[in-house]
Amino acid sequence: MWPRLVASKLLHRLSSSNSSAAADFPTTTTATSNWDEIVNLQRSCDDGKETRNYKLFASTWNVGGMAPPSDGLNLEDWLHTRNASYDIYVLGFQEIVPLSAKNVFGPEKTRVAAKWNSLIGAALNRSSSFSEGRREAKMGEQRVHPVGEGTARSFHCILSKQMVGILVSVWVRADIRRCIRHAGVCCVGCGLMGCLGNKGSISVRFCLHETSFCVVCCHLASGGKEGDELHRNSDAKEIFSRTCFLPHPSLDLPTKILDHDRVILLGDLNYRVSLPEATTLSLVEQKNWNVLLEKDQLRTEVSVGRVFDGWHEGAITFSPTYKYYPNSDEYYGCIQRKKGEKRRVPAWCDRIIWHGNGIKQKLYERCESKLSDHRPVRSIFGVEVEVVTSLTSLTSF
Repeated sequence: MWPRLVASKLLHRLSSSNSSAAADFPTTTTATSNWDEIVNLQRSCDDGKETRNYKLFASTWNVGGMAPPSDGLNLEDWLHTRNASYDIYVLGFQEIVPLSAKNVFGPEKTRVAAKWNSLIGAALNRSSSFSEGRREAKMGEQRVHPVGEGTARSFHCILSKQMVGILVSVWVRADIRRCIRHAGVCCVGCGLMGCLGNKGSISVRFCLHETSFCVVCCHLASGGKEGDELHRNSDAKEIFSRTCFLPHPSLDLPTKILDHDRVILLGDLNYRVSLPEATTLSLVEQKNWNVLLEKDQLRTEVSVGRVFDGWHEGAITFSPTYKYYPNSDEYYGCIQRKKGEKRRVPAWCDRIIWHGNGIKQKLYERCESKLSDHRPVRSIFGVEVEVVTSLTSLTSF
């Protein structure tokens, strides 16, 4: 049975890793042909555009193969829903399932992804649920609004995709849902045999009004030995080379990552600190982040031009996000190591970077959930979006 599963999975990855894939959710997409006709009509009548600013929340979280607890998990602190309001949420996970041979070669465990999406939706929509609580309670199930319905503060998942342990979930406010078009997905496996999905990326593409977005969620090669950073560089180059979205039959839509107007890359990039273990642990105990960051592999590789040329990252003012004992604030190695326990030196493995103009970072920080051996990292961006003028009046008919 196992040889057959391995062969099937390998053939599937070889045939699909360089091409666009269908999203896991929504299973049916809202037709955009009418909207395209409206946009094209407006362009023919009036080429005028204006720039609008939107707030985008981006976060990455390696959950270490830990499924959400059976008694639920409150994500409101992580998603910052109590203190702020955002227009778009792009959320990337790694290791939503353990990276075992069964999970790498076998079918996707979609129930785990569905559970995460359910928790995300509950957290994002809790603030708007009160006004509709009575009606939804009578239905006895979660209400799903058709496009154009719902309060401005409610959120819809426009796209979700899983590849082994990587999961991407994109949510937008109800009142801008109708302005989202051309959502697409592309998966690239860089793991076992150079193509399986235990490592790699899921890239998602969508257009908001006249501006194209691409979000890349990565899980790059692991390893703390000298030279392992080159494997991570190689994975990143493979992702940029092999990611290609399906072209549109009549529109000139971007197909490669860097062809998009606004590009964000996030994930467990796995870059470590190039210092001896004892030195690193001593600096961690002193909270001397500046000295540690001077030896951060990602910064070093970017500065010498080996990877992510032209990309930007905000100032890191938070402590390393990896590796913790589960349900603890203690780093591995900072307390007595158990017999047979692997060496794991603290590092900023979890990062969010961006490329291009029209993006301004407002916040870059880590969160304090103790679910896994990683801490989530989140960033708030202001993004500029081009809008065809008078389009609102056209769509009101």
